[in-house]
Amino acid sequence: MAATSSSPPCNISVSSLLLRQPSCTILKVFGLLPPTSRNTRKLGRLTVTRSNLAQDFLGDFGARDPYPEEIASQFGDKVLGCQSTEHKILIPNASVLSLSQLQCSPVSPSQPPLSADDARTLLHKVLGWSIVEDEAGGLKIRCMWKVRDSECGVELINRIQKVAEASGHYPSLHVESPTQVRAELSTTSIGGLSMNDFIMAAKIDDIKTSDLSPRKRAWA
Repeated sequence: MAATSSSPPCNISVSSLLLRQPSCTILKVFGLLPPTSRNTRKLGRLTVTRSNLAQDFLGDFGARDPYPEEIASQFGDKVLGCQSTEHKILIPNASVLSLSQLQCSPVSPSQPPLSADDARTLLHKVLGWSIVEDEAGGLKIRCMWKVRDSECGVELINRIQKVAEASGHYPSLHVESPTQVRAELSTTSIGGLSMNDFIMAAKIDDIKTSDLSPRKRAWA
């Protein structure tokens, strides 16, 4: 009586193996390639070897150690990138900073005033200011505030003057009425507008004025 194997026969079709492991090459059945000791799998009586890990889109995920051949090729020397991982703190330049973060600088009398186009461009960086002409035809910027009463108007002027003293650039302040304050900025030495005027306007914009504004009437 012929001896029989204790393990059940292997009835695995090629199509089922391809569906189960599409990137594996069946070696023992067809004898296409000899099995290697590295990266082999056993399916019943079949030994399956991966032919190429790079083509196995449904295989294992994650990093792996480089092969000796890859280390010998010195592939890491060809990688582009910075070898140092030291963090660098970059200081933003003046174009990125807000105008209120800049400081007023001395203006030479020989310096020409800002053109109307440049002034309109800088006007977008401040709130509530408008460009007007003075009696001599020069440009200046103006801002108006509505306050609750005369005491609030005096308080607003004091707050503006405090900021102006710290910057060294002073606006022209006027009390239009007990409830209205006007501020105008220009650089007298050049007969027009300079960057200092817009820097000062941005600093004035940062002043808290909500507690000085008229109270909203509550509707019944």
